[in-house]
Amino acid sequence: MRSLIIHMSSSIARRPNAERLRDMLPQAELIEAVDGRNQTSIPDVATLPGNLHRPHYPFPLRPAEIGVFQSHRRCWQTIVDRGWDWALIAEDDLQVDPEKLATALDLVARHGSVDMYVRLPVKARETPAQVLGSAGDMQFILPRVIGLQCICQVVGRHAAARLLAVTAAIDRPVDTLLQMHWVTGQPIHAILPNGNAEVAHQIGGSTIQVKTRAAGKLLRELNRAWYRAQVALRPQKQ
Repeated sequence: MRSLIIHMSSSIARRPNAERLRDMLPQAELIEAVDGRNQTSIPDVATLPGNLHRPHYPFPLRPAEIGVFQSHRRCWQTIVDRGWDWALIAEDDLQVDPEKLATALDLVARHGSVDMYVRLPVKARETPAQVLGSAGDMQFILPRVIGLQCICQVVGRHAAARLLAVTAAIDRPVDTLLQMHWVTGQPIHAILPNGNAEVAHQIGGSTIQVKTRAAGKLLRELNRAWYRAQVALRPQKQ
């Protein structure tokens, strides 16, 4: 297993955690995050206003979201270019439990393949459409509705190539697109509970979340609820 840790070298607050992950994760290296605010650093990928796929995405893409998406594409390209069977991709605000991570990666080794994208989410909210394997209370599942966040995942080479092919243009955040298995043709699996945690609040806060004015908060929440309901109408099936 190889590991890629997405980290922006200018982020001094996050550097210690990124280096800690590099020491803990298997055969790990830091990969430079894409700065979505710097147009010259963004690859030649078209960005559209939420209307590329259905359901339409009701929010404009923020520069940070574009940067995160392109950072994950950079990792997928690295997996393909280097010919790895798979790699663990982590964001630099991840905290792992070494023993539980070892158990999760053993489940990947026993049940995974180069065609799979396997999430190791920090929130155990997904319910299984299928259970592929287990170790104690930890389960390797195909979730009915795919959860959000891309803080930690194992991505197979064929899955990486498939996702690169369908993201030459983007219109929503990477985790939101990954929910759309009917668009990407990529099933998304998950292992949970897995001991992972997010520590962004301890190392400078989120790079994506921004405050919304009170006047626009209700409309945003209504749009979010509508969008999530549309995604839930298309569950993954065994």
